This record gives sequence, structure tokens and C-alpha cells, in this order.
Amino acid sequence: MLHSEGARVTRQQTSHRRTTVRAAALIASAAMVVVGVQSGSASAEAQREAGATALVLTQTQRAAAIQEAQAGAVGTAASLGLPAQEKLVARDVVKDADGTVHTRYERTYAGIPVLGGDLVVHEKKNGARSTTKATEASIAVADTAPALSAATVGKSAVASSGAKSAKASSARKVIWAAGGKAVLAWETVVTGTQADGTPSRRHVITDATSGKELSSYESIETGVGNTEYSGKVTLGTSGSGTYTLTDAARGGHKTYDLKGGTSGTGTLFTNSTDTWGNGLSSNRETAAADAHYGAAVTWDFYKNELGRNGIRGDGVAAYSRVHYGNAYVNAFWDDSCFCMTYGDGIGNTSPLTSLDVAGHEMSHGLTSSTANLRYSGESGGLNEATSDILGTSVEFYAANATDVGDYLIGEKIDINGDGTPLRYMDKPSKDGGSADYWSKTVGRLDVHYSSGPANHFFYLLSEGSGTKTINGVTYNSPTYDGSTLTGIGRQKAYKIWYKALSTYMTSTTNYSAARTATLSAAKDLYGTSSTEYNAVAKAWTAINVK
Repeated sequence: MLHSEGARVTRQQTSHRRTTVRAAALIASAAMVVVGVQSGSASAEAQREAGATALVLTQTQRAAAIQEAQAGAVGTAASLGLPAQEKLVARDVVKDADGTVHTRYERTYAGIPVLGGDLVVHEKKNGARSTTKATEASIAVADTAPALSAATVGKSAVASSGAKSAKASSARKVIWAAGGKAVLAWETVVTGTQADGTPSRRHVITDATSGKELSSYESIETGVGNTEYSGKVTLGTSGSGTYTLTDAARGGHKTYDLKGGTSGTGTLFTNSTDTWGNGLSSNRETAAADAHYGAAVTWDFYKNELGRNGIRGDGVAAYSRVHYGNAYVNAFWDDSCFCMTYGDGIGNTSPLTSLDVAGHEMSHGLTSSTANLRYSGESGGLNEATSDILGTSVEFYAANATDVGDYLIGEKIDINGDGTPLRYMDKPSKDGGSADYWSKTVGRLDVHYSSGPANHFFYLLSEGSGTKTINGVTYNSPTYDGSTLTGIGRQKAYKIWYKALSTYMTSTTNYSAARTATLSAAKDLYGTSSTEYNAVAKAWTAINVK
């Protein structure tokens, strides 16, 4: 969501053999990539970066890898020393070109899902293992029988939600482990409508014994075409004689017209010609062209720059919905529909479909499919920052002359109504609410403002401190300690952030853990004695994360 308001690592050595699927289907392709790099004239640094870069897996390869990981989950749990009541559920597998496999697991205790119990097992080609956990604390509870019923806690959850027409749509028994000591709890999903018209799907975690609310977060994350913001572009469409906004080359992404509605999929955009929109918001196809183009560029960026085959890594596209509500001034990602949704802005004349906004919303889906950073506190700020970081990177990647890359968020959509951007990455506090630096209280801010330090970190890592003009925009980025920094370049910076997100961050990652995760990623990609590794450390210090 855009918001329209003014691991610790433990190391282990194992001699476990690689499973047949990973050995046959994945390592073979990894070897081809590594050999290709080593046979050329690439430097040792380039070879290392290529080896630590994720391979693009097909939907079949990824499914097979997850299935194989699940088949070996009992043995993996035993090797980690987990008690018999704890089980592992494989959720994602990332394969690096050098043969390293990163397998992400959720945990259950006595068959009950554990929130904040996720972990990632990193296994190198030589069998060496390390593990990143969301919590090092025990997830055992004294009793798995709740004292309070789901209906009882559901009433309290609805009352505290603040949403219009709120109701408890579902509830499940969970172990809450994200707050330190494990607690038996109920997770209630309360649906309704937020004050600005955004759908609400609020998850409320309630102690199943005392009835105390332990945590809550909102899972709705707000965030040839003649487009309004990107000019004349090529779109992926389907058909002959009758055309639709269906991009078969990018996982089958489709763009739908909600026609002012606030529910359902909408109507697939169809046309008798393969020309869409006229560059003006008065033409309904224009917003669709922008959204469709943004989804295509983001898909290409993920695949070509990050080695990821779509949001979930499975080659299947999300879909886009435009013309949501009446003068709705926001855009959002919704896991439940696996879709992006865009409003038409103030007076229905400024659709929120610019390139960086599309990249931002799709990247909420990427975060959900990888680290699943909880959308509250510091982890929520890192979730929002990830979408800003990758949305900005998508905008630069597009190299679109009409919407050139910059470190401003939402500069095209005029969400504030006064021509100013929504957020600034070089000095986040310029928006009037975001923090420039980390402090003990940053997690108390709205997640769109607690994202500030991470956005600032990314800018400093990419471009360095002080005054600099890029694509006609002048920036002046300060540091907490008065240090002077030199950037390593945007591409290296986003590769480090993505690797940290996809292989080292967990649902509970805070700013301190994000520092550890990005240093681990920089170590993998460039080595601990590299300029890049040292730059990551200095950039965190420059925003007061040490």
C-alpha cells in the first residue's frame, strides 16, 4: 500500500547427501552457469557475484524442489535438533548458481501453525549448513487447549479493528512466537473497509488464555499502449481480431476494469484493435495500459536482474485491477487474490498506475512470498521499504524517457495534491513524517514512515552521501554520524537487498537483523574483504544501525 497520509545465524556442518531432484534438475543448470562465467574473462569478483546469484527456476523445477525439501523435512528437523513435536513445512527454495540451496520453512508445534517460527536452511554444495531463524526461543507451550473460544476472542478483535462493517471472517489456533516467549493464541481475520476506502483484512493475534491482544497487522498492503505516465510503450497482449490485455509471455498477467466497483475481479480489457488508451485519464484504457506496462517491466526486472520467475518464483503472474472505487486515492496489494489494485486518484483524474507504484505493489507480493515480513513495527517498515526499493529499481531498469528513474516515490501521481512526491529516499524526513535514521522508537511509527531509515540506507549504499544530481533531480543525503560515503551503484545495492530478503530475512526481521542479513548477502556476492561488504556496513552505521 502506498499510504496517502501528509537472525541470527547459527552454523552447522553436515554430511547429508544432496537429494536427487536438486542434484539432477538444479545443480546441472547451476554448473552450466558457473562454467560459463569461469570460461570467460570475468574477474574473480564477477565470478563470485554470478555464483551467488539465484537461478531462474521453471514452475516445474520449483515445485519439485519444494516437494523434495518437504520429503526430507523430518531429517532436516532432526539435524537442526528440533523436538519431536516440531515439524517443518517447506515454503520456498532458492537455488544459487554455485550450488547453494536456501530452503525456507514454516514450523508447526503439535500440528499447530507457529507464527514467528519460520527459518531458512542454507546448504552449500559441499554440504556445509547454516540456519537463519525468526526466533531462537523455544516454541513449546504448556497446553494446546485454549481457555477461550474463537467466538469470544473474535468479538474483541472486531471491536478493536476500527474498520467499517467489520466482521470476523475466519479464526485459527496458532502458537505466537514472534514476541519472545511462545503463547497459545487465536489468529482472527477481521474484514471490512478502512477509512479511506481500502479493503481491510486485519489479522488479530489474541492470547487464548488471557484474551489479551498480542499483535495485529493489516494484510492489505497499500502501495502498443498510450499510457499517461510512461508515454507510448509496447504491451504484451493476446488475440487476433479481438484483443485482450493478457500477457502470455509473462505468466499470463491480465488487467481488468472494476468500473468503480470495490469487489470481484472486474471485466478483462478487450479491444477490436491492439492499441490501448490515448494517454489521457478520461480514456479508461489509459490507466489499464499503465498498469499492464508496469506489471510487464516489473516481471522483466525480477527475471533479468534478480533471477526470479515471477512474484512467487513459479512462473505464474498476478493480475491487475484498475478503476477501483470512486476517487480512491491509493493502490494496494492483496495476497488473497494475488492481485494489484489501483484507484483513480483525486477527482478520478490521476490514476495511481505509475511505473514505480506498479513495481511497489508487486513487490509486496514478492515480500510475502519470501521473508513474509510482518506488516507492523520495524518488520513492517522494512516490508514497505522493500517495495519502495524495488519499485524505484524497476523505474530505473525501464529506462523510459517519459518516466525517468529517480529516488522519489510516486512523483507522477500527485497523491498529495500539490505536485510533491509521496516519499524521498535521499532524506526521508522531507515528507514530514518519515524517519531519516533508526531509533528505539522507529517501530512505533506507521510502517510507511518507519520505512524511512531503510530507504535512506538504500540511497546511501547506491549513490553515497552529499549533493548529487541524477537524471535532472538534485539530491542531498545526510548521515547520522556526519560520515562521507561513496555509493557502490544501484544494481549492486538492489542485488544485495534482494538476496538478503529472499534468503536471510524472516518474518520477524528488524533493523538490526536486516543489517546482519544484508552483510550476509554482501559476503555471498562479493566477499567480506570487498568494497561492497564494507559499504553495506558503513551505510547502516550512517543511519544509526550498528
